[in-house]
Amino acid sequence: MRLHRLTATAFGPFGGTQTVDFDRLSAAGLFLLHGPTGAGKTSVLDAVCYALYGGVPGARQSPGQRLLRSDHADPGTLTEVVLDLTVGGRRLEVTRLPEQLRPKRRGTGTTVEKAQSRLREYDAATGTWKALSRSHQEIGEELAQLLGMNREQFCQVVLLPQGDFARFLRAGAEDRARLLGRLFDTGRFAAVERHLAELRTAAHHRVRDGDERLLALAQRMRQAAGSDASAPDGTVLDDLSAGDPGLADAVVEWAAQARSHARERLDSTAAAHLAAEEAHLAARRRLEELRELDRRGRRLADARRRAEALAAGAARHEADRARLERSRAAEAVAPLLEARERAEAERRRAARAEEHARSLLPADLAQASGERLAELERAARRELGTLEAARHAEERCDRITAELARLEHESGADEELLREAEEWLAGWEAARDARQRDADAATEAASRAEQLARHLDAAARRLEAARRRDALTAEEAAAHAGALEAHERALAARQDWLDVRARRLDGIAAELAGELADGTPCMVCGSPDHPAPARPGARHVDRWAEEEALERHRRAEDAHRQAELRRQTVRERLTEVAEEAGEASVAELADRVAALEAEHAGTRRTAAGAADARAALERLRHEYEARLAVRRDAEQRTASRTSRREVLLAERSGLEEQVARARGGAASVADRARGLERRADLLAAAAGAVFEAEAAALRLKETDARLADAVWHAGFDTPRAAADALLAAHERRELQRRVDERLAEEAAVAAVLADPELAGADGLPPTALAAAEAELEAAVSRLKAASSAETAARDRCAELDRLSARALADARALAPLREEYDRVARLAALTAGTSAENERRMRLESYVLAARLEQVAAAAGARLAHMSGGRYTLVHSDARLSGRGRSGLGLHVIDAWTGSERDTATLSGGETFFASLALALGLADVVTEEAGGVRLDTLFIDEGFGSLDDQTLDEVLDVLDSLRERDRSVGIVSHVPDLRRRIPAQLEVVKGRAGSTVRHRVP
Repeated sequence: MRLHRLTATAFGPFGGTQTVDFDRLSAAGLFLLHGPTGAGKTSVLDAVCYALYGGVPGARQSPGQRLLRSDHADPGTLTEVVLDLTVGGRRLEVTRLPEQLRPKRRGTGTTVEKAQSRLREYDAATGTWKALSRSHQEIGEELAQLLGMNREQFCQVVLLPQGDFARFLRAGAEDRARLLGRLFDTGRFAAVERHLAELRTAAHHRVRDGDERLLALAQRMRQAAGSDASAPDGTVLDDLSAGDPGLADAVVEWAAQARSHARERLDSTAAAHLAAEEAHLAARRRLEELRELDRRGRRLADARRRAEALAAGAARHEADRARLERSRAAEAVAPLLEARERAEAERRRAARAEEHARSLLPADLAQASGERLAELERAARRELGTLEAARHAEERCDRITAELARLEHESGADEELLREAEEWLAGWEAARDARQRDADAATEAASRAEQLARHLDAAARRLEAARRRDALTAEEAAAHAGALEAHERALAARQDWLDVRARRLDGIAAELAGELADGTPCMVCGSPDHPAPARPGARHVDRWAEEEALERHRRAEDAHRQAELRRQTVRERLTEVAEEAGEASVAELADRVAALEAEHAGTRRTAAGAADARAALERLRHEYEARLAVRRDAEQRTASRTSRREVLLAERSGLEEQVARARGGAASVADRARGLERRADLLAAAAGAVFEAEAAALRLKETDARLADAVWHAGFDTPRAAADALLAAHERRELQRRVDERLAEEAAVAAVLADPELAGADGLPPTALAAAEAELEAAVSRLKAASSAETAARDRCAELDRLSARALADARALAPLREEYDRVARLAALTAGTSAENERRMRLESYVLAARLEQVAAAAGARLAHMSGGRYTLVHSDARLSGRGRSGLGLHVIDAWTGSERDTATLSGGETFFASLALALGLADVVTEEAGGVRLDTLFIDEGFGSLDDQTLDEVLDVLDSLRERDRSVGIVSHVPDLRRRIPAQLEVVKGRAGSTVRHRVP
């Protein structure tokens, strides 16, 4: 995989669009990524990771991708990352836009812009880019397949992170296992461990559940066996518990004994039940015979009492029969009696109606016959029909009058509209010309304002640049003075160090003599005798003083380099600003900006009325068209009303003559018609009432004749006698019920007294029946007890048989479960490292990871030996740890100077750095091979090189140069100033108030 170009817009600290050309930086093989703290060096690596995987490294992963957006970016600029790279022999371009807020295109406020992804491939044959996909999922799968590693592996292999491998060196076995497990995807081995543990737990639960079921069945069998003295001893079951090896055998044996005792008890209870049934049948037969004899005696006595009661009520029965027969004869006359009452009521009502109708007529017609009244009503109706046409003519006259009044009103309104329209149209041309002049002036001012705005922006930028130029000029002078002062201090510190070193060399003999002891050979001449050892002089200094002077010299040199760097930075910024500001002074540029602002404000005020002027002109034109339309419509309506008025006046004149003839002496034709209609209604009502009264009197006479004939045929002297003989319905039903009950009772009593079975039914002793009932109750009690005992014994046998069968089946099913549990538990303990057979207590996943760690240690050992000048070698250790710790993931270093092997936690800060760097590079090689051998042509190292001395730094850079020799480009992220001098290809990240920017410094 080789990176070519990265473009980040509104991403992280970058407010605008920044482009990183990796092809230029990678030309030398080794390049430096530097800048002040917080400028965004790591954000460049985040952008690469986000383009490839849609997310940043895990330590910087945010809850929502909206946090990737730069706070310095313009609201309308979308956050976007574009990466151009070659992977798997294919040139690809990946574009990513995270979910983010943007201003709404219409109205105010913001809306959510959904995340987007695009993938293109370069076609070398045509020299064009071809779109491949816009799907997040498809792009992720395509890149993951080409890269051969996930985001976690990529961040550990390509973007070697700060401090991660130093922590990895000092970490315990569990922490190393978590990191290696993510990188080498050994989760399947951990899944095997978990699966075996789950199988062991499940098997244990199955065995325990089987034991508990057997114990529950044993207790149920114990309850079913009961407390019979002949039952087997139940205390044997109390000594059993889940997990006992002999549980199944003990339960099955006890169940067999309980079944045997239950069957013996069933045989004895069955014999007792048979004897009780025979005694119960004999007692029941004796009681039924006595009850039948007693029933016949009581039936004969009851019949004799009922015969005596019938003889006592014979007279009342005869009276009821006579009254019922007379009521039946009167029922034939009842309909005519009711018809006569209705005819009398109708006659009275008709007479009252006739009297009322005649009272409403004139006096000369109060006693007229019905025929006379009907004739007068028909004459009034005929006259009313002749007035209908005259009434319609009168209504039409009224409508014509109202319409003429409306036309007169509308004529006045139209005359007023014509007058107003003529007055407004007279001043139309002058008003139009004035509005046109205003609109032209405003349009010209708007164009001038746009030109002035561009000039004003350019002048304001030059003014700001001039102010920065003056400030940077003073800052550059101060930085130059500081650099000179730092240079002088560095020269003085160097001279002081050289003086101290010379004084120490002058007195080195005395320093060596101070370490001599009697009998110990001299390290210079080898003699054990020291007759005249040298003595230190007044100017002698020791090694510590020389080292302190050297340290002061180095600090002064560092301060001098920092001052020179600050001066160079200020000078570069001053050059850029001076080009933009030019030679003009700040005062001249400020006057120019003020003049432009004043002129621009004036033109903007004039241009602000452009829209209003154009709108006013347009409204004036619309008003002109409307006035013309009003005048034209009013003239047309006036001509139409004139012809309409003449037609209406002619029609009204003819209708008025017709109405005058038909009105007569009334106020109007309608009034005359209403009078005739009321007279005809009164005459019709009176004639109808007369005819109805005459008909009612005739119906009453006919009803009286039919009633007299019916009374005579029914056997009554007068209608009143027939009415008195009638009974109400409930009285008639009550009489009929008493007569029927009497007849039925007589027949029933006669039948009982004539029954031959009742002969000789008297004479049963009263105590015989009670004695038989008591004997039967005793037999029933004995039968119930015997039946209950037999049922209980039979149920006990059935329940014991059923429970014993279940217990035997459960015992047979439990045997293979125990064997399976023993086998799975042994295997799970072995893979989990808790078994005694696993001597090193190493888990299965740890065993696989130990093999991978051994490969990593071998790959890192060669680089560590080169970085440390052959002193250290990194090796893998699988020694067993003390306590509960597990072995297999240990890392040690072998010190060639001492020949000892020790833990990596004992390394110093600088040693830890190059050991962790060697480990990272070795891990990158192994992970790359694990991922399918994908070639990684670009590598980033984000580590602290500041903990290395000059010699170690040279050795580390030699190792990195060896990577370059294999056609790899390595990017170093560091603050160390000395690296800027050693590595010429640089990418500088500069931070500012408007966001960070990048600069390429390539020879």
